[in-house]
Amino acid sequence: QVQLVESGGGLVQAGGSLRLSCAASGRTSTLTMGWFRQAPGKEREFVTAISTYGRTNYADYLKGRFTISRDYAKNTVYLQMNNLKPEDTAVYYCSAGYGWPEGKYDSWGQGTQVTVSS
Repeated sequence: QVQLVESGGGLVQAGGSLRLSCAASGRTSTLTMGWFRQAPGKEREFVTAISTYGRTNYADYLKGRFTISRDYAKNTVYLQMNNLKPEDTAVYYCSAGYGWPEGKYDSWGQGTQVTVSS
């Protein structure tokens, strides 16, 4: 397992953008990295993931608004979120694990709050 720390959350108006970062304590180049989110009263849901080779997978509901990327040298994964909507309000969690496209995640960050006002 690796230690993951998210940052970049905050309050933004609908239509705005945010960029989340996830810094890992160890080497993550051989791991599948993912982002999940959990809204109040709802279950945690998959947002996006990126494989060790840079392949990406997104939840259908995103419709191209979010982009995941990774910096292997910095052991950091990013989530660029554009055209944010109030329904994107949630705690966003970074995760690390194995397997593609169905990742099995065994490391989780503490989460970062994203709030989108209408």
